[in-house]
Amino acid sequence: MAVEAPTDVIVTADKIWTGDPQNPWAEAFAVVDGRIRAVGTEAQVRAVVGEALPVVRADGLVLPGFCDVHAHLGLGGRQLAWELPLLPTDPKDAVLEKVRTWAERLGPGEWVVGGIVGATVMDDIMNTEDLAALDAAAGGRPVLLRDDSMHNRWVSSRALELMGVGPDTPDPDGGTYVRDASGALTGVLHELACSKAEAAAAASLTDPVEYNTEALRTALRTLNSYGITAVQDAATMEYALEALHRLDDSGEITSWVVCSMPAREFIEAGTVGQELLEASGKYRSTHVRPDFVKFVLDGVPMTRTSAMLTPYLCHHHDDDPHHTGEPLWTEEELVEALEQCYDRGHHGKLHATGDAAVRRVLDAVETVRRRHGFGPIFHIAHVEYIDPADLPRFAELQVVPDASPYIWFPSVIQESIAKQIPAEIVEASWPTRDLLESGALLSAGSDWPCALPSPDPWTGLQALVTRSNPDPGVPGALNPAQSLPVEEAVAAFTRNPAEAMGLGGVAGMLREGCSADFIVVDQDLFQVAPEDIHRTRVLETWFEGRKVHELEAAFDVQG
Repeated sequence: MAVEAPTDVIVTADKIWTGDPQNPWAEAFAVVDGRIRAVGTEAQVRAVVGEALPVVRADGLVLPGFCDVHAHLGLGGRQLAWELPLLPTDPKDAVLEKVRTWAERLGPGEWVVGGIVGATVMDDIMNTEDLAALDAAAGGRPVLLRDDSMHNRWVSSRALELMGVGPDTPDPDGGTYVRDASGALTGVLHELACSKAEAAAAASLTDPVEYNTEALRTALRTLNSYGITAVQDAATMEYALEALHRLDDSGEITSWVVCSMPAREFIEAGTVGQELLEASGKYRSTHVRPDFVKFVLDGVPMTRTSAMLTPYLCHHHDDDPHHTGEPLWTEEELVEALEQCYDRGHHGKLHATGDAAVRRVLDAVETVRRRHGFGPIFHIAHVEYIDPADLPRFAELQVVPDASPYIWFPSVIQESIAKQIPAEIVEASWPTRDLLESGALLSAGSDWPCALPSPDPWTGLQALVTRSNPDPGVPGALNPAQSLPVEEAVAAFTRNPAEAMGLGGVAGMLREGCSADFIVVDQDLFQVAPEDIHRTRVLETWFEGRKVHELEAAFDVQG
């Protein structure tokens, strides 16, 4: 839909949850010049703005626009706009059939790029027969398929050729070209080996500017459709900065976007580190804020690359019973890098899936906080595994737990993780209630397009409350004692992530002075059964007083 001009109005509804702890409920608020001008009863609001503004009545629950503290806009937008859609629940045969059908529409040398391949499928790709099957399905074309962690890829033989990878090619630093027992390539890539495939696929684009601009436009439009009006891009490459800046120049940005530039080589190809940080400043605009540096401390548990305090499970006679994975940064390196955040005015988002990696981050943050005081915001994503001794340190050190509730409930990812991580550790994972009760600023993010093909916050919100899969056909709950009350879960999707992103006072609440970012939803989250939260539909989304998404009419004009 076309983006509308800002509208000065008084909004009323049966229920308005403001997100403001000092004034959580209201019956009206006024929007003037894209900002919230007054909140309270209709009479109180009229006393501030006068009688001239029209009144519109929302037919549904009104909430602040949701905030996603962890998404990958380039990967997610490209997937929706251009690429082969796969479901993480698709078995291997279904993946191959979808590749075959998609390839039939392509030219002889065109790439098949898509996702999401489920972790359980990736677990079972072990030999050259699987590679041959992928080659046949694609008709010999180059193929790049991303898994549900986005840390791994499955590529075809032609893709390996275009990457310059052969039987004797050594593994890149921080990555693996996976081989079978005979040493033959299987087409599976782990961690930083993925950037080689991404670079080869990107080199085939005939118009990368339009390709990436449409991908980011699609990502923002998708976020708005789910009620999201502020997002932190969790690993922002320069192509995404360029596209976002271009969209803001043309008035098409419909969300606050906080960017996180990788400090080292990433699973996407492109400039990183100091060169990217220096370039990022020229892309800053009203709505695009390149404020964070992204640090990757470890990998993912499915491939035994998370840095753990407890050894992984053994499956083969030659497995190392002491293998725990290793953090990718020494404590000294990390302290130096975090001190540079103080020096340069950046914040830090730190990927740490294993409890040893979490401890490495907390130790480094403790050192820099002791030396320099409380300054930059630091996030730890994804807080899957935290040693109990480290739980109170989040609040003490003002470290934000960047949580990913989309991954918690019983799923193919959890099924794969359970093959590698001892059961007692899995059962104690994602300690959200403990973090919240300790005083930490629990903030929720989708990690889109990891785990699920959309950034739907209502699924994640339900997972925070129920710790179960919304699909009744998938039984069980994961660490159910850590479930949250609905209001605390909604706060984890609104005011908490806004503050964590550096948008406190701008987004996440309906409070005087904040941006007029709000949504109307079709059911009362505070009254419906928790297992029905995922059914929520966003009727309208407003950003800076402009309607940027409409499912159906949600307002009646009163005058």
